[in-house]
Amino acid sequence: MRIGILGGTFDPIHIGHLRTAEEIGQELDMERVYLIPSASPPHKIEEPVAPFDHRLIMTRLAIVGSSLLDALDLEGRRAGPSYSIETLKELHAIFKPDPDFFFILGIDAFLEIKTWKEYEKLFDYAHFVIISRPGYRKEMIEPFLMKSGLEIKKDRDAGSFLMKSGKTLTLKETTLMDISSTRIREMVQHGKSIRFLVPGTVGDYITEKGLYGKRGNPR
Repeated sequence: MRIGILGGTFDPIHIGHLRTAEEIGQELDMERVYLIPSASPPHKIEEPVAPFDHRLIMTRLAIVGSSLLDALDLEGRRAGPSYSIETLKELHAIFKPDPDFFFILGIDAFLEIKTWKEYEKLFDYAHFVIISRPGYRKEMIEPFLMKSGLEIKKDRDAGSFLMKSGKTLTLKETTLMDISSTRIREMVQHGKSIRFLVPGTVGDYITEKGLYGKRGNPR
């Protein structure tokens, strides 16, 4: 069973998240790609974040009709910060006996992975798929890995590395969309249209619930 994992704050989820999940899921022949909203993102403790229930509902609304994408509320059911290592351990307990997980994240997030809890152990639980981002070059990955303290070696395939655990780390290109949730929130706060940046159902939900309407304090 090949399963993709795309975590994020999803505040709100937008079409960039969805296209990444869809394209990687299809390219790597995954049975399912799970979108997992963070309940309490440890790297954003000083930033206002919409309540988890709102972000989970928006994620579920965004994927209606997809046979590939699904959403999980794992991190919302755990107390404390949402650490990826705990999520991966829990996923292994749920999807038995031996699932093949692919942890999908942007190159910008990966370059900060040394600040993550027990980051060295993440590669025991999942393959990593690193996605290009506007303003970041894929050539940045290899020097970073060489200085990371991780035991790795270059695979024969270009843009692929083999970890000590036997898991792979692969660089992938997807349709580049310079869209950010931060910018979407700012647009809502200033009364600007976010049509075509988020699915229509998500835009309707944001309007209905009055999310992001007050600067710095999403409701």
